[in-house]
Amino acid sequence: MVTNRPDINQVLSQMRDMRSQVQQPQHSNTINNPIERVGDVSGVEGSIERADFSAMLKNAVDNVNTLQAESKHLAQSYERGVEGVDLPQVMIGLQKSSVSFEAMTQVRNKLVDAYEKIMNMPI
Repeated sequence: MVTNRPDINQVLSQMRDMRSQVQQPQHSNTINNPIERVGDVSGVEGSIERADFSAMLKNAVDNVNTLQAESKHLAQSYERGVEGVDLPQVMIGLQKSSVSFEAMTQVRNKLVDAYEKIMNMPI
């Protein structure tokens, strides 16, 4: 029997946790429901922090890079026969890194497309 193998429910739970972290507001002073606050402009100045796009993009690229490095290390450990590393664990790691890389590629394609559209706008 294989031990230390991630259960599918455990993987799904981790994915749900990551999704909820992404969906939660990062700053406590952001507007929670912008529809309720449309008419209320008093005190809005300074209450909304703008996201630093370059920092968010760098963080996303770093996360993809980390996932790829971890999956490569996991695959190499499996190939060397390291105890506690099994094939399903390696395959899940490789799929996670593949999906994250594909998502990053799609984001890059959308950014390039938006840039080209902006550059082609008449002045």
